[in-house]
Amino acid sequence: MTDPSVIDLPRRRVVAAIGAGMALSILSPFARSTGVEYPFTLGVASGDPVPDGFVIWTRLAPMAGQLTATVVVRWSVATDPAMTRVVRRGQKLADTNFAHSVHVEVTGLEPGRPYWYRFEALGEQSPLGESRTAPARDQATNRALTLGFVSCSHWERGYFSAYRHLADERPDLVFFLGDYIYDSSYPAGSNKIIRAHALTDISDLAGYRNRYTQYKRDPDLQALHAAAPSVATWDDHEVQNDYANRWSQDPGVDPALFLKRRAAAYQAFYEHMPLRRASLPRGPDMRVYRRLDYGQLARFHVLDGRQYRTEQPCIQPDGRHGGHVATCADLDDPTRTMLGWEQEAWLRDGLRQSPARWNVIAQDLLVAPLVQKDLQTGAQGHWTDGWDGYSATRTRLLNHIDASRVPNPVFFGGDIHSFWTTDLQVANKTVATEFVGTSVTSDGPPYEAFKAILPLNPHVRFFDSRQRGYVSVTLGQRQMETRFQVVSDCRDPAATVSTLKRFVVEDGRTGAQDA
Repeated sequence: MTDPSVIDLPRRRVVAAIGAGMALSILSPFARSTGVEYPFTLGVASGDPVPDGFVIWTRLAPMAGQLTATVVVRWSVATDPAMTRVVRRGQKLADTNFAHSVHVEVTGLEPGRPYWYRFEALGEQSPLGESRTAPARDQATNRALTLGFVSCSHWERGYFSAYRHLADERPDLVFFLGDYIYDSSYPAGSNKIIRAHALTDISDLAGYRNRYTQYKRDPDLQALHAAAPSVATWDDHEVQNDYANRWSQDPGVDPALFLKRRAAAYQAFYEHMPLRRASLPRGPDMRVYRRLDYGQLARFHVLDGRQYRTEQPCIQPDGRHGGHVATCADLDDPTRTMLGWEQEAWLRDGLRQSPARWNVIAQDLLVAPLVQKDLQTGAQGHWTDGWDGYSATRTRLLNHIDASRVPNPVFFGGDIHSFWTTDLQVANKTVATEFVGTSVTSDGPPYEAFKAILPLNPHVRFFDSRQRGYVSVTLGQRQMETRFQVVSDCRDPAATVSTLKRFVVEDGRTGAQDA
């Protein structure tokens, strides 16, 4: 299906003499014709940078026709955007097992500098991508690190202008914190639909691949991936809304059956993200929690808040998972875990042993406790699908941060479609700072209703759900500056951008200050 918002990528022919004889032996038959479909319609991406390299990614996906044979894909990395000084090159085979996606773990590069890369296949060149290696692990640099983080981009609710504006900032690194795609769709004819999904709800590998293909063809998403390396984790909509481990949100679904859906969703996630082979899925299991070090400046702890969690507490009488509840015995049960015991231990070790000045925990949700009111009854309670449903995990983590004196702990989060700045506390003592970004397009929670509960939550320093956008961060030795960036209207593909609010966290001082 051709979407009218898809960028019309120019065709750039590769010099025919480059390895033509070897390539033709395994190219798809139609690729030998003069009318080759352009294969790089999903763009390029890079990710998970380390001091000597990064991952580069693409997927061959012609607009018409389907590749059925193995294809040679050549790649090159250069020190200049004209690609005249190539320092690494090679080739990979793209096949049907992983939808002709290509993941190259480039090594042997210099730390802390930019590089440019591209791919060649089927007689065509990919768009140019820019990436950057991390600083050397023992490097103490005065250069500030620029970051961005985004979440919750529902195709049907608008255009991805937030991605375009973040790309224009030329960040060093971008975090995708979940809901990169949406598994579900609005009913046909809904006034919520700005641009429609190609398929309705999805649940198998073909469906998830189709959804990523549609999102990846968005020009603003392609621009962001081509502009900077990224680090991706997931929330729920990459599989199904409010799923938990092996449990579907739909009552009565056999966990064994749901794991088959999860396996399909995880494979499609891997196929479309610049991930290392360490994240290669094995059936329904796929490791995405990991850490990245940026010299002595920062350590990024990237979490998986979905795959390993205990089933949500307070299962409702109709069998539904996740919801607003006043209380139940499970809420504070210390035997329950949101991250899984192995990931919890991994995170504690990484924080305790961190040599970095700043420790950023990048994950998918609002971490701070939030007393809410049921919109129908007005009863106070908590939302059980988030950290409030796993308060024992939060308590263990914050107590560890406090006891271990972790340097400058800051949490990044998403999911809740609104901006938040909070103090994370142990016994009324602030031990960490939290910034949550709004959605790229998805509707925010009701502003007035949430504003009314802020007096019940004095640790919340800022909240706004009326705007769509992203978060920009400048991280230096002495401070972290965070900017909440908002687009004028996500329904407008030419939306402008402005700064809603700025905060500063000073080195050695927990808690955000107005900038």
